[in-house]
Amino acid sequence: MTSRGRSEAQEVARRRFGSTGREVAIIGQGTWNIEQADAAMAIAALRRGLDLGMTHIDTAEMYGSGDAEALVGAAIAGRRDEVFLVSKVLPHNASRNGTIAACERSLKRLKTDRLDCYLLHWRGSHPLADTVAAFERLSADGKILSWGVSNFDVDDLDELSQAAGPAKPACNQVLYHLRERAIEHTVIPWCEENGVAIVAYSPFGHAGGFPEPHSAGGRVLQEIADRYKGAPRQVALSFLTRRSSLFAIPKASNPAHAEENAGAGALDLSDAELARIDAAFPLGPRPRSLPML
Repeated sequence: MTSRGRSEAQEVARRRFGSTGREVAIIGQGTWNIEQADAAMAIAALRRGLDLGMTHIDTAEMYGSGDAEALVGAAIAGRRDEVFLVSKVLPHNASRNGTIAACERSLKRLKTDRLDCYLLHWRGSHPLADTVAAFERLSADGKILSWGVSNFDVDDLDELSQAAGPAKPACNQVLYHLRERAIEHTVIPWCEENGVAIVAYSPFGHAGGFPEPHSAGGRVLQEIADRYKGAPRQVALSFLTRRSSLFAIPKASNPAHAEENAGAGALDLSDAELARIDAAFPLGPRPRSLPML
């Protein structure tokens, strides 16, 4: 494999998104805590991401108690048809009626008539069968085009499969970054076997968790990035989306960060480079429970 340059005209590549049959941007845009940034800058970052093909935008009713959804709604105004738009229902709202009501509120804040995918944010006390029934009702009404889950371990996925019957989740959105690869033990294999996309949230880690430049792992990322005239974070994103089932949704706080994230799509890492990253950030043992933020 060889390096590829990136021109302004290039866009982030797409691949099939789970059971939806739709082609979705491999590198998307997350919005957790985006409401804490300057609103105009946040909107500009999202729009720049759209310009570069990062049309997969993820948000949730939890983020800023709806403020993030409102910012996303402003960013996609006039461009809704370009976007694969995802939001999430909080577990305590995920009863049959509560899920439908929460979705209606999200649609209103996002100023749209449908979501491309609607997720249960994490397991809660409401029966999964009730949440799935609500998802199926919303789908029948055209208010969501697919549904999925977030923070589900294999046991959760098995239970979901039983509760859903012939219906199938489009994706499982999970914590995944170079220093947290627990999903590789069983979650990725389960999802791949069942045709479920895996979406990596917080792909750079959380609260300064990205490898420091002078650490051993940081030096590996920098050396590979230098070969492609890129950045270490682009190398990380390329590694995290190396399999056909994987997507990532990094957040950008300004247009320049959005451009850097999109640039990960220009990298074509060799098997040797993937092996170096794998060795620098080893998988580690399977944890007793699925890590999440």
